[in-house]
Amino acid sequence: MWWGSAETLGRMVWGVLGLLVLLRAWRGLEWLWWTPRRLERVLRGQGLRGTRYRFLHGDLKETARLNKEAWSEPMPFSHDILPRVSPFFHRAIKENGKISITWFGPIPRVIIMNPEWVREILSNKFGHFAKPHINPLGRLLAAGLANYEGDKWAKHRRILNPAFHLEKLKRMLPAFSACCGELVNRWEKSIGSSGYYELDVWPELQNFTGDVISRTAFGSSYEEGRRIFQLQAKQAELLVRAAQSVYIPGFRFLPTPINNRRKKIDREVRALLRGIIEKREKAINLGEASNDDLLGLMMESNLKDLQEHGNSKNTGMTTEEVIGECKLFYFAGQETTSVLLTWTMVVLSMHPSWQVRAREEVLELFGKNRPDYDGLNRLKTVTMILYEVLRLYPPIIHFSRRTYKTMKLGGITYPAGMLLLLPVIFLHHDPEFWGKDASEFNPERFAEGISKASKGQQAFFPFGWGPRTCIGQGFALLEAKMGLSMILQHFSFELSPSYVHAPYTVITLQPQHGAQIRLHKV
Repeated sequence: MWWGSAETLGRMVWGVLGLLVLLRAWRGLEWLWWTPRRLERVLRGQGLRGTRYRFLHGDLKETARLNKEAWSEPMPFSHDILPRVSPFFHRAIKENGKISITWFGPIPRVIIMNPEWVREILSNKFGHFAKPHINPLGRLLAAGLANYEGDKWAKHRRILNPAFHLEKLKRMLPAFSACCGELVNRWEKSIGSSGYYELDVWPELQNFTGDVISRTAFGSSYEEGRRIFQLQAKQAELLVRAAQSVYIPGFRFLPTPINNRRKKIDREVRALLRGIIEKREKAINLGEASNDDLLGLMMESNLKDLQEHGNSKNTGMTTEEVIGECKLFYFAGQETTSVLLTWTMVVLSMHPSWQVRAREEVLELFGKNRPDYDGLNRLKTVTMILYEVLRLYPPIIHFSRRTYKTMKLGGITYPAGMLLLLPVIFLHHDPEFWGKDASEFNPERFAEGISKASKGQQAFFPFGWGPRTCIGQGFALLEAKMGLSMILQHFSFELSPSYVHAPYTVITLQPQHGAQIRLHKV
């Protein structure tokens, strides 16, 4: 009797397990086949063209193949970089139009190259567009405000806004100036009897912007901040390696050497940040004034938020959330500005007449003195140059949004569960909005400001748009103006004969083989 009951129970268990396996297989087939085919019919039924869905991988294999092919060779000294930087999307737009279907695995992804629609999507007026879910590995490098939605995003933005107010940024100018001074002095000492110094400015400017973030974010804890920067740079290298392979759900939990290294770095970064934060909390509890650095300003604003709104769910940030914002400081603040300054030095080496104009403006305003806040805000030529470099070489070449509700835009209905790709770099190079010289370096197009630069179309999106415009935009531009001004005060520069023009994307738009520059004392 007992044996029969056990046998019956065993059959029932195996039957249940079999049903669960069938259910998972059914859901998997629905996700990988029926849903993509259904969404494809909906989009094509409205007249959209594009690539056909390929089971499981969509366009990922073709994208990787075209990237490998394009990135295997350098390009001429030209700013017409789209075929090299993003060959798959370049071909898709050329063959299927500015609104066309592509595939991110089994998820349909529609390219949107209409500035008005891009602004509407980024503004998210109707709350139907959200940021795509971040890859779990990406959270090791940068979490925080950029990845939140809804009430949590609103809370973090409210708390962080005071730290990035222009009046607060003024107080960080001495840190900008000190880091620039160290960079310039080191370069000057390296110029020997040859009369010039040749170097790869890409890693130099990465270290410079990392030092700026370390000082402005952590003030007196600068050395600890520098260690965090070094660890995050290593984490970024590991993330890039992961991005070059197919993501397998759950693989990150396996005890592979790379996974173990990622976890070890993350534990050390978190421990360092937690230690700095706890020291600040103790100082605040003892009534000591908070520092005028990003961490101090953020913690001061966080405490004020808790006092004003009580200890509710949508009030204040936890220590873990503060850690996430600090990690984001490093990635967003260091990477984007170093990319901007690197391409600016490359472009001004290609266009020496504009380098001369920029230097004349800087010397007229400051002479050889350290630039001040009011003077930096009066730099017209330098600002035009930075905007034009951001147009031609935006650090982030595209944004993505997902639809979680059915949404109608421009006469097309987009079902829930798909991606909208907003190709910033393609919009920045489009002759329809910028004229026949769209792929040429012409800072004069910004002479009357951003709003009139693109034929009134407002097709300039280096920092995003709408309520989610990059909170660090003012910080980045002020840092870039200070860095470029002090470099121009002390050096003229030209491309080294060893430089090869090879922009490509690894999270941000970078020089694949470095940016070799020759510096001459002014």
